[in-house]
Amino acid sequence: MSRSDSRQLAVASATLGPWRTAAGVGAVVGAAALGIDVVTGHWSLDILAGPVSLALFFFFLVGTVGGKVRKDTRDRRVHRWAEQHPWESAVPAAGALLVLNTLALTILGSWGLFGALFTSLLPAGLLLVVAGVVGSVKRARQDG
Repeated sequence: MSRSDSRQLAVASATLGPWRTAAGVGAVVGAAALGIDVVTGHWSLDILAGPVSLALFFFFLVGTVGGKVRKDTRDRRVHRWAEQHPWESAVPAAGALLVLNTLALTILGSWGLFGALFTSLLPAGLLLVVAGVVGSVKRARQDG
């Protein structure tokens, strides 16, 4: 399998997740974080940056991990590839989180581009680790 095919399968495997549920969870978490910031009086120009960052993280977490544990899928070949390559299939979601979180922190907050990028590395890396471990454990349980 070529490198290009592997990338295309990784992106296709990202579509396996329960993205409507993930959007709901992300919205609830973001709204709760914004409500806490408003109630506690943390008023500033970047009041939206933190809640949007949390919403993005939980959106990608639920969507990616949900796709790994989900049993009913439309495309069995993509699902089988994602099960055999748990770490590679988590990379597109982690990359998307890195880019979107960096943009959110830069645009909505008072972060500079490099500060936002380095701050976004932690949630993207955490998402990659959690999704990779969940996929690896699921694969090990199926093999054993």
